[in-house]
Amino acid sequence: MEGEKKLSSVAKRFVPSPIQQFSLLAQQCNAINLAEGFPDFPAPLTLKNAAVSAINSDFNQYRHVQGICEELAKIMKKTHGLNVNPLTDFAICCGQTEAFAAAVFSVINPGDEVIIFYPSFDTYANVISIAGGIPVYVTLEPPKWTLDPNKLLKSFTDRTKAIVLNSPHNPTGKVFSKDELDTIAGACCANDCLAITDEVYEYITFGDAKHVSLASLPGMHGRTIITSSLSKTFSVTGWRVGWGVAPAFIASAMRNVHGRITDSPPAPFQEAALIALRSPPDYFESLRRDYESKRDFMAKLLVNIGFQVQFEPQGSFFLFVELPKSCTLTDVDCVEELIKQAGVVAVPGRGFFQTNSLRKKRVEEDCSYQNRYIRFAFCKSNATLTSAAQKLRETNFEFLKMQ
Repeated sequence: MEGEKKLSSVAKRFVPSPIQQFSLLAQQCNAINLAEGFPDFPAPLTLKNAAVSAINSDFNQYRHVQGICEELAKIMKKTHGLNVNPLTDFAICCGQTEAFAAAVFSVINPGDEVIIFYPSFDTYANVISIAGGIPVYVTLEPPKWTLDPNKLLKSFTDRTKAIVLNSPHNPTGKVFSKDELDTIAGACCANDCLAITDEVYEYITFGDAKHVSLASLPGMHGRTIITSSLSKTFSVTGWRVGWGVAPAFIASAMRNVHGRITDSPPAPFQEAALIALRSPPDYFESLRRDYESKRDFMAKLLVNIGFQVQFEPQGSFFLFVELPKSCTLTDVDCVEELIKQAGVVAVPGRGFFQTNSLRKKRVEEDCSYQNRYIRFAFCKSNATLTSAAQKLRETNFEFLKMQ
């Protein structure tokens, strides 16, 4: 089309993500949406009341609430033992996604290489590419998605500028072990490399798994940019209040980038964020227990249907399940069958396995499993999960046995 010539080269590279595509399909088909990671149950009443009160008090203009930084500084000290300055070491942004983008645009130059663990949420690679950086993928080994230290160490070059770590991990639900974190931290220090972390699922962990921020490891506080938000912990993915925590010179750059893009997160929700960040320990324990129950419910259901749940999520609110060995259909085919036959929407796993020429040159491995996974989100009400379960149990899953 003639109009496409007017688009930038960056714009031409991007299309809707599989998550967006299948979430839209869920709406169009009136199907149950287990594709997109947003809760469909109410946010805590205290938060909603705080937001309403702020609106009624006319907090409607540009606003940066310093109290958020002060509360976050207390949490960083208590939870991770980190001493951060609330006046200099924070950038309050419009969600974690913008905080991550602000971090990348603050430190990545064209040609810089950035290591990403694979599979991964596609936003990371896309943002890095916009900045002119080069994503370099280090594969986590299925079925437990373990990190091979040798693969990580071999991925560093004299152009490596940063490494991206998401733990608890989307899409697999993996929580990186202490040994894996030590390996990552040691590699960063040895190669004078920055780390950009996505810690939005920090309070959603199960069993003995505990979230440890990479910034808390020796040598990492001064080279780590933490990004997180209210979204997942408080079931307010549409409020768009997130933050970056970084050394002062990086945090300053992030605030400057943020100011040129969006300038201010929603003012009423910043006020409500203060209430959220002061939540008692009981809130976080209840959140963890509720999601663990939902995980167990969905895992049992999917196993009974015929999917392989070879790795039980240690955190986040996703199940990354494998197709039966007897099934020769692809992940996309199976998701389409789920929609047609059960009225339930999930996400084909291939969307989390990006590739590029650099990776192909460096890594020679069997990648045939990459179209064998499907991601289900269980961050839904019990009523939604029960309805999905009923639809799935009533479905003939012969297509999973196709040979």
